[in-house]
Amino acid sequence: MAQQSQGANTRLQEVSRHEARAQRILDATATLILRWGYHKTTLDDISREAGVAKGTIYLHWKTREALFAALIKREKMEMAEEIKQRITADPQGATLRGILKHSALAVMKRPLLKAVLVRNMDVLGKLAQSEQSSAAYTERLEGFKIYLELLREHGLVRTDLSLQAQVYLFSAIFVGFFLVAPLMPDEFTLADEELAELMAEAAHCTLEPDRLAPSEALQTASHAFLEYLNHATAVAQEQFQREVLPIRPPERS
Repeated sequence: MAQQSQGANTRLQEVSRHEARAQRILDATATLILRWGYHKTTLDDISREAGVAKGTIYLHWKTREALFAALIKREKMEMAEEIKQRITADPQGATLRGILKHSALAVMKRPLLKAVLVRNMDVLGKLAQSEQSSAAYTERLEGFKIYLELLREHGLVRTDLSLQAQVYLFSAIFVGFFLVAPLMPDEFTLADEELAELMAEAAHCTLEPDRLAPSEALQTASHAFLEYLNHATAVAQEQFQREVLPIRPPERS
């Protein structure tokens, strides 16, 4: 029994070391991509920055692209956790206005995800485009459509527009504000909080009814949205942990 316990502890420590090493590699990758961009960042650069041998990176990810994709997945998980905390603390957080505001503020703190959102090819190269056309992106969009239907049922968004139109308008507001920001003259530059509030106001005026939202409907919406986020985060976390563990060769029979 003592030997089994010791063996289990040893395995846990090994897994912990592997995960810590993977996180260090991902940290180094994020630093270099933001410094030099996707195309100029090599595995040799990453190994030096992370303080590991180049071959060690291949123990976790088979290709450079798989490593970069894992980095984006980690960023999204961290952002989802922040959004969840923000919405939990905000009674209006689960409305479209609240979701857009809190999502925008979370993205603004994460340059890599901002690059994905606006498809910045200099920063993320082809990965920026592939992220938006992935199966995971389609799944998230379907989840958002289901949530919109719930909001419509509870009178929290307008029903005189089609669901398709509302998804399009919400996406145009969210992405559009990020796209136009760098094009504006300095005198029109806004602080992150101001920009997020304007985005939220645009969503409210375009998609939500004028009347005050009933508290029961807000509670229902908040519960449903947090359940969706919890499920999505748990699935992503499980996948991520599987991916960051070293790739082991098949055992001999």
